[in-house]
Amino acid sequence: MVGAGAVVTRSIPPNSIAVGNPARVIGYTGTHEQRKASDESVRPQGEDAAALIQVEGATYHELPKFRDSRGSLSVGEFSSAIPFSVARYFMVYDVPSSEIRGEHAHRQCHQFLIAAHGSVSVVVDDGERRDEILLDSPSKGLHLAPMTWGIQYKYSSDAVLLVFASHAYDPDDYIRDYDEFLQAIREQP
Repeated sequence: MVGAGAVVTRSIPPNSIAVGNPARVIGYTGTHEQRKASDESVRPQGEDAAALIQVEGATYHELPKFRDSRGSLSVGEFSSAIPFSVARYFMVYDVPSSEIRGEHAHRQCHQFLIAAHGSVSVVVDDGERRDEILLDSPSKGLHLAPMTWGIQYKYSSDAVLLVFASHAYDPDDYIRDYDEFLQAIREQP
């Protein structure tokens, strides 16, 4: 959807809502506002938050968090907290707030996303349902199984997104076109 008076200067991603001059993405159709709430008193926590994700192939994880006078610590053991064997990691940072990252699915690769610093909104899509999850703490993780469309946007100026991946980089594992993704979903057994 493109808002009235918006000036589109580049391609707008599928299912996005764009407004302004120049047009920038402010949301995605079909996601639920309660999943985007940033107020701790409104946003569900733990199992309640995990239950809100209706997208097949995406799961929310509360990682253990410990606080004392020396600071905070969040921990995840690869054998239990991350539901796959990790082959690589990468970090995304210094992203201008108007930019969109991701916009793809993987055929075989699993990913586990953690906002190591700052915040980022993640849209997950299984071809039928779409949800938006705010990652704003190192103690929150989001698992994206293969054939789950993922988009990251609304990066805070200090955001550092840490991503663990089950496979080494392989450009042939990516589906970067949303229509091709939908076709691949339909062809699955």
